[in-house]
Amino acid sequence: MVGACVFSSTPILQYSNTPAEFYGFQGLHFMNGIIIIDKPRDMTSAQVVARVKRISKARKVGHTGTLDPFATGVLVCCINKATRLAQCLVYGQKRYKGVMRLGIRTDTQDFTGRVVSQEPDLTVTREGVHRAFRGFLGVTYQNPPAYSALKHNGVPLYKLARQGTVIQKPARPISIYGLEVVDVSLPDVRFEVCCSGGTYVRTLCADIGEALGCGAHLTELCRTETGKFSLEEAISLEALAEVAARGAISEHVVPMNVALRGMPCISGDDELVQKIQLGRPVTEREVTPVAAEAWPWIKVTDDAGNLVAVMHSNKKNGVYPYACVFQRPES
Repeated sequence: MVGACVFSSTPILQYSNTPAEFYGFQGLHFMNGIIIIDKPRDMTSAQVVARVKRISKARKVGHTGTLDPFATGVLVCCINKATRLAQCLVYGQKRYKGVMRLGIRTDTQDFTGRVVSQEPDLTVTREGVHRAFRGFLGVTYQNPPAYSALKHNGVPLYKLARQGTVIQKPARPISIYGLEVVDVSLPDVRFEVCCSGGTYVRTLCADIGEALGCGAHLTELCRTETGKFSLEEAISLEALAEVAARGAISEHVVPMNVALRGMPCISGDDELVQKIQLGRPVTEREVTPVAAEAWPWIKVTDDAGNLVAVMHSNKKNGVYPYACVFQRPES
C-alpha cells in the first residue's frame, strides 16, 4: 500500500569510526549529528522529535521539515549542535509517493478534513489524468493551504482556520521536477512527485483535481527523500529504541560533517581553524577556492574531519560571511 513505507528488509546504514564532533567526551548528551527517522502514521512531527529526544537523551532535538500526522517517511531529526544546520539540511529536492482521490473536495485538501463538495458522476479518463499531471511540471505558483503550519501574526494558520478565521497567504513559487502517474484505479490515482522545498503535495492534488474539473484530495503520502536523505537510510522509532537500549544508538547518528552531503568543503589547517573560531574574517586568499555555484554555503572541517563552520558562498567585500561556527570538541 502506498504510504505505509515499511522497508523491513532494507539494511539500515550505520556510521562507525566517526570523528570527535559526533561523540563528544561525555556520552549521548553531547553527541551532535542527525538521525533519519521513518516517521510512522498518526504521529505529529513534534511528537516524533519528543520521542527521539527521550530515546537519545539528547539536550536538544529538532527536525528539518514538518510532515502531516497521517503522512509517513523521511523525517530528519537534528541532535544538539546539529539543530543549527537545519537551514542547510532542508536544501534540495523532496520526493513523495502518494494517492489522490478524485471527485471529492475537502477543506484541508486531504482525507482528514470536512467534505465541501462531491461529484456523484466521475467522467474523468485515464488519458485526462495523464494530461493534467503533465500540465503541472515545471515552475509554477502555489497558494499555501489555510490548514498549514505557516503562521499569521505568530499563530499557525491551521489554528486560525479551526477557529473559523481562514487566512490565505500569497502564492509562492515552487518547482515540480518530476510528476508521474503510477496507477489509475478511479477514483484513486497513485503518483510520485519530485519537487522543491515548500511544496504542499495536498495542494498539488487539489489543483490537479480543479484542472480535471472534479476536485480531489490527498489520501496517502510518504516522503521517500528530502535533501540528500532517503528512506533506505531511515530507522523506525521502535528500532531506534532497541539500539539505544543496547548502547549502540551512536551507530545510527550521522555526524554533522557527513550530514552536509555534497556541500563544497574546505579542509582547514590549525591556523585557519583558530581564526574561524575567533570569528575573524576569512577571505578567498586564505582558502583554496571551491566551486560552489550550486550551493549557498561552504563547509570547513579540521584535519580530524570535525565540522568547524559553515560559511555563505557569496562573498561580501571579499569576505565569506559566517552561517554558523562550532568549537572543537576538546574546547
